[in-house]
Amino acid sequence: MRDLGLTPAVPPPKTRRDPWTYDRQTCKRRNEIERLFRRLKGCRPICSRFDKLDTIFLSFIHFALIYDVLR
Repeated sequence: MRDLGLTPAVPPPKTRRDPWTYDRQTCKRRNEIERLFRRLKGCRPICSRFDKLDTIFLSFIHFALIYDVLR
Protein backbone atom coordinates (compact mmCIF):
# COMPACT_ATOMS: atom_id res chain seq x y z
CA MET A 1 0.00 0.00 0.00
CA ARG A 2 2.81 2.37 0.78
CA ASP A 3 4.37 1.57 -2.60
CA LEU A 4 1.27 3.15 -4.19
CA GLY A 5 1.64 6.28 -2.06
CA LEU A 6 -1.33 5.53 0.21
CA THR A 7 -1.42 5.80 3.99
CA PRO A 8 -3.29 3.10 5.93
CA ALA A 9 -6.50 4.08 7.70
CA VAL A 10 -6.73 0.93 9.82
CA PRO A 11 -4.61 0.48 12.95
CA PRO A 12 -2.25 -2.49 13.02
CA PRO A 13 -2.97 -5.46 15.27
CA LYS A 14 -1.46 -5.15 18.75
CA THR A 15 0.53 -8.35 18.30
CA ARG A 16 2.31 -7.15 15.16
CA ARG A 17 6.08 -6.91 15.50
CA ASP A 18 6.59 -3.97 13.16
CA PRO A 19 3.41 -1.84 13.40
CA TRP A 20 2.71 0.72 10.71
CA THR A 21 1.70 4.31 11.25
CA TYR A 22 -1.84 5.31 10.40
CA ASP A 23 -3.90 8.47 10.36
CA ARG A 24 -6.15 8.49 13.44
CA GLN A 25 -8.54 11.11 12.00
CA THR A 26 -9.11 9.06 8.85
CA CYS A 27 -9.69 5.95 10.95
CA LYS A 28 -12.25 7.79 13.09
CA ARG A 29 -14.05 9.15 10.02
CA ARG A 30 -14.04 5.71 8.37
CA ASN A 31 -15.63 4.23 11.46
CA GLU A 32 -18.40 6.85 11.41
CA ILE A 33 -19.21 6.07 7.79
CA GLU A 34 -19.27 2.31 8.43
CA ARG A 35 -21.69 2.84 11.32
CA LEU A 36 -23.90 4.99 9.06
CA PHE A 37 -24.11 2.19 6.49
CA ARG A 38 -24.95 -0.29 9.25
CA ARG A 39 -27.85 1.91 10.38
CA LEU A 40 -29.05 2.30 6.80
CA LYS A 41 -29.06 -1.47 6.32
CA GLY A 42 -31.47 -1.72 9.25
CA CYS A 43 -34.13 -0.08 7.09
CA ARG A 44 -35.74 -2.91 5.14
CA PRO A 45 -36.74 -0.99 1.96
CA ILE A 46 -33.15 0.18 1.54
CA CYS A 47 -31.59 -3.19 2.31
CA SER A 48 -33.76 -5.19 -0.08
CA ARG A 49 -34.25 -2.47 -2.71
CA PHE A 50 -37.92 -3.02 -3.56
CA ASP A 51 -38.12 0.13 -5.68
CA LYS A 52 -37.68 0.15 -9.40
CA LEU A 53 -36.91 3.87 -9.76
CA ASP A 54 -33.70 5.44 -8.53
CA THR A 55 -35.50 8.57 -7.35
CA ILE A 56 -37.76 6.59 -5.01
CA PHE A 57 -34.78 4.63 -3.67
CA LEU A 58 -32.93 7.89 -3.02
CA SER A 59 -35.99 9.31 -1.26
CA PHE A 60 -36.03 6.25 1.04
CA ILE A 61 -32.37 6.89 1.86
CA HIS A 62 -33.18 10.52 2.69
CA PHE A 63 -36.12 9.41 4.80
CA ALA A 64 -33.98 6.89 6.71
CA LEU A 65 -31.27 9.51 7.36
CA ILE A 66 -33.82 12.04 8.61
CA TYR A 67 -35.40 9.39 10.82
CA ASP A 68 -31.98 8.48 12.20
CA VAL A 69 -31.18 12.11 13.04
CA LEU A 70 -34.53 12.68 14.74
CA ARG A 71 -34.37 9.45 16.69
